[in-house]
Amino acid sequence: MVEARLQPKNLTMRIKHTLTNYLFVLPAVLIFGIFYVYPFIKVFQLSLMEWDGILPTMQFIGIDNFKEIMEDKIWWGSMWHAGYITLIALTFQNGLALLLALACNKEIRAKNFYRVLFFIPPILSEVVVGLVWQWILDGNYGVLNNILTSIGLQSMVRNWLADPKTALTCIAIVHSWKGFGWGFIILLAGLQTIPRQLYEAARVDGAGSWQSFTKVTIPLMMPVFSMVIILTILGSMQVFVLIIAMVGQGLVYHTTVPVLRILGAMTGSSRFGYACAQGIVFGLVLIVVSFTQKKFSEKMKYA
Repeated sequence: MVEARLQPKNLTMRIKHTLTNYLFVLPAVLIFGIFYVYPFIKVFQLSLMEWDGILPTMQFIGIDNFKEIMEDKIWWGSMWHAGYITLIALTFQNGLALLLALACNKEIRAKNFYRVLFFIPPILSEVVVGLVWQWILDGNYGVLNNILTSIGLQSMVRNWLADPKTALTCIAIVHSWKGFGWGFIILLAGLQTIPRQLYEAARVDGAGSWQSFTKVTIPLMMPVFSMVIILTILGSMQVFVLIIAMVGQGLVYHTTVPVLRILGAMTGSSRFGYACAQGIVFGLVLIVVSFTQKKFSEKMKYA
C-alpha cells in the first residue's frame, strides 16, 4: 500500500528531474540548431540549385554543380595549394612549436617571458600581419631584398609575392610563423602533465635524453600531437584572410585556396549554388582528413 502511494510521487519527481535537465540543455540545442543545423540544410538545398543570390527564382539542377566541381581544374588546384600550405604548417610550424615547448618545459631563466613572447603572433590580426610581411617581401623596397643585397646575395633578390614560384611558399611560411604559438601553448601544456618521476626512472635505467623522448614523451603526448595536427590541418586548409592581405587578387591561379574559390564563385560569378556545392565538398574533405588522422593517431598510440 505504502509503495503504491509513493510510486506516482517518485514518477512525478523523475519526470520533473528529466525535464529540468532538458531545460538546461535546450539553449545549447537551439543555438546549435539555428546556427549550424539549419544553415547546413539550407546550403545543401542551394547546392542543388542554380541561383544568382539576388533574384527569388531558383532553378533546380540536381547534382550538376557537383559534377562541375569534379571537372573544375582551378578548384582542385586550390585544394592542392591549401594542401601545400598545410604540409608546411605540419612540418615547420609544429616542429618549431615542439622544439620551443621542449625548451620552455625545462628549468630555464625567463621561461615565463618566452611563453608570452611566443604566443604574441597568433593573437595579432591576420590583416596587419599580412600587410607587414607584404612590406618585408616587397620586390622594390622590401626589407628582405635590402638584407640580401647588403650581404652580397643580389642573385636571390626578387619580387617574392609576385613570382609564382615563391608566392605560395612565402604565404605558407608566414602562416606557419603566425600560427606556431597555438601549437606551442598546447604542446607545452601536454608536456607539463607528464610526471617527472617517469623521466627519473628512465634515467635510472640508463636511458639518455633521446631515449627518454622517444620512449616516454612521444607515447604520452600522442593524444596532444593528434589534437595539434587536426587543428593545424583545419586552420591551414581554411586560410584566406592572410592571402588577401599579402597578395590581394593577384596571382589568383597560383595562390588561390578553396575558401577564396568559394568566395569568388559567390561574389565574382554570382553562382551561389555552385559556391554552396564547393563548400560541401570542402567540408567533406576536411572531415575525411580529420577522421583519418584521428584513426592513425589511435593506431600509433596503441602500437
